[in-house]
Amino acid sequence: MKKMSEPVSAEVLDHLGTYALRYVRPGQTLGLGSGHAASAFIRALGQRRIKVRGVATSAASAELARSFGIEIVALDGKARLDVDIDGADEVDPRLNLVKGYGGALVREKIVACASRKVVILVGAEKRVSRLGQRGRLPVEVVPFAAHYAMRRMRELGLKPSVRIGAGGREFLSDNGNLVVDCAVGVIDGPARLERGLLAIPGVVGTGLFIGIAGVVLVANGDGSITRLERRR
Repeated sequence: MKKMSEPVSAEVLDHLGTYALRYVRPGQTLGLGSGHAASAFIRALGQRRIKVRGVATSAASAELARSFGIEIVALDGKARLDVDIDGADEVDPRLNLVKGYGGALVREKIVACASRKVVILVGAEKRVSRLGQRGRLPVEVVPFAAHYAMRRMRELGLKPSVRIGAGGREFLSDNGNLVVDCAVGVIDGPARLERGLLAIPGVVGTGLFIGIAGVVLVANGDGSITRLERRR
């Protein structure tokens, strides 16, 4: 894998969002992800006026979708999610992911796992040879358990710190939980680390998405799109 490139431009991400519309059919219920690439998709979807419903992974995504007249529905027994379109912060060659730099990791994982197909949109700079190369792994933690959970994370060899948001206050997810950013190097055995983190009382979820993505669409700096598909 080549050294990580510079982030692609907003125009290239807009093209990626439009390209992803080929995975959408009128009448479907979609998972609507969070972040720059997912927002580009939501804008393209709204501009084309394709009649769909959406389950949003964050309040920001829900607000953006509603601004284009896209109906937002709850994740309940009536909503069958056909396709989830989301972004990622790292993608390895097996299409495993690190997500959560935007703080919506738990809702993103729930929606992804509830969907029949998961399509991930990224710029080429998000491709890594091994997870952890960008140096950060988000973990969502119940506030009451923060100190205990962070001690346990240190025992796993991680370097956790509570994310600080706007105004110098602790960042809270849409679920009302803290996001702990763990400084990491290359992750040996991401599935094993995922199990270890989830075994800590108070940990709600992690940014490791193992075996979840089906298709990854990569926007290259020259505007071309590379399609990667999980081998079965």
